[in-house]
Amino acid sequence: MKKILFAIFLFPFFLQTKAQDLKTKPNWQNLDFEKDGIRGMSVERAYQELLKGRTSKTVVVAVIDGGTDINHEDLKSKIWVNAKEIAGNGKDDDKNGFVDDINGWDFLGGKDGQDVNHEQVEITRMLKTFKEKFGDKPSKKLIRKNQADYELYGKLQKEFDEKRAEAEQYAPFYAQLYKNYVESENILKNYLKVETLTKENITGIDENNVDRSVRAAKRTIEKFMELGATGNDIKEAVEHYESELKYNYNLDFNPRTVVGDNPDKLQYSEYGNNEVVGPDGMHGTHVAGIIGADRNNNLGIKGVCDDVKIMVVRAVPDGDERDKDVANAIRYATDNGAQIINMSFGKPYSPEKKWVDEAVKYAQSKGVLLIAAAGNDNEDTDVVTHYPTSIYENGQKAENWISVGALSWKTEPDAVAEFSNYGKKNVDVFAPGVDIYSTIPGSKYEEKSGTSMAAPATTGVAALLKSYFPNLTAAQIKKIILESSVKLPDLRVYKPGSKEIVKFSELSLTGGIVNAYNAIKMAKEME
Repeated sequence: MKKILFAIFLFPFFLQTKAQDLKTKPNWQNLDFEKDGIRGMSVERAYQELLKGRTSKTVVVAVIDGGTDINHEDLKSKIWVNAKEIAGNGKDDDKNGFVDDINGWDFLGGKDGQDVNHEQVEITRMLKTFKEKFGDKPSKKLIRKNQADYELYGKLQKEFDEKRAEAEQYAPFYAQLYKNYVESENILKNYLKVETLTKENITGIDENNVDRSVRAAKRTIEKFMELGATGNDIKEAVEHYESELKYNYNLDFNPRTVVGDNPDKLQYSEYGNNEVVGPDGMHGTHVAGIIGADRNNNLGIKGVCDDVKIMVVRAVPDGDERDKDVANAIRYATDNGAQIINMSFGKPYSPEKKWVDEAVKYAQSKGVLLIAAAGNDNEDTDVVTHYPTSIYENGQKAENWISVGALSWKTEPDAVAEFSNYGKKNVDVFAPGVDIYSTIPGSKYEEKSGTSMAAPATTGVAALLKSYFPNLTAAQIKKIILESSVKLPDLRVYKPGSKEIVKFSELSLTGGIVNAYNAIKMAKEME
């Protein structure tokens, strides 16, 4: 599941923040601690001091996500185009098994052009399978023969019930909250005779000279402003819980008929379509912008890498991605020239993990580097597995994989994102992932938070290395990123999800923060 987080009334949801309300310095992920006073990745410094005069080579980066706005003003020049394919002729010109795959492929699409938007989460899909297997009154013999599955069945049922009950509680709560917000907003707009409310015109209302309804509306909107919440924030919270009830935790929901495939078979090139924008490209567009938004067009933002082409591979719905789609997405990206793959998604269960493992091994055999978000559950991934994972079913570890936790722009002890997963063994490094301003559909921009943002920040640095040092292998790029990360042995931070103070160095394998300046410097020394 693609997940972007923020806190509104102590609960996580999707974030929307207007450009004028940025919480920190724009482009902070690319700034330098010594020069700018904020722990970014020193990207701008690397360009200014180390890369001047050097020639770059275009790098293809695949973004496996929910879709990307390929016509965004800050991305359209950076979208990968399959030069071997003739657009719109209905033929597989390059014989790669995918018809008219001009900018990538959609493994959530049907042959009629329709796309899956919402999906069940893996818990729901697995629970449904177990219900069909065991029935309402399973025999003792059936239970004995399938003891492990039966115990997992009980665990899943408990988790499902808890999550659905939570959604049933909060959906009406936030619906009422949104209703109150809209009513208060309309009252103030009518009173002030304006189309858009600002903090200044709201605070300028003299409560002594207005009626009770205006006074109450003013106080309501001011309270939301104090909490940093907009109407869109609350609306998305409502949509989040309604989506959980209608789709994610609904045993009877089955969107896969849209795709028309057999979900239980891998079927690499036998399903999907070439529509890569998707019904909701918010997440993938934001991710793509962090990696490679045009640095030279005087618009919007600056991506990390200045010479990149984004291959769009759609495999992540609103709900949990299917293992077959992830495996096929990795294979597609590898087969079609991606040198680096960004994976900003994850889930707690992976019933067909073997398919993903084989795809990761295949990517490694072709020299492709995979960079994955560590997850947003403030959990220790050495203890609780977050899928996809670099650990194969046989216990060995993928060598072409970097797992990334999220860093905040705040100073200690708040330097690590409170939502970020961590792990001394299974999270490799941290990178900026809080209040990252990037592209969203419709040629717009917003701040969003999540390890989903930290992964593409790292992917951008990997692409930068590959672009200016094209002879570097995936293994070398990984080694450089990890070894050149900024180590802070004296930094003390809150352990994510708690107020326990721990050493930052204990939260990841390297105990470091991705740094482009150090990475470029190290790459130059290796020439």
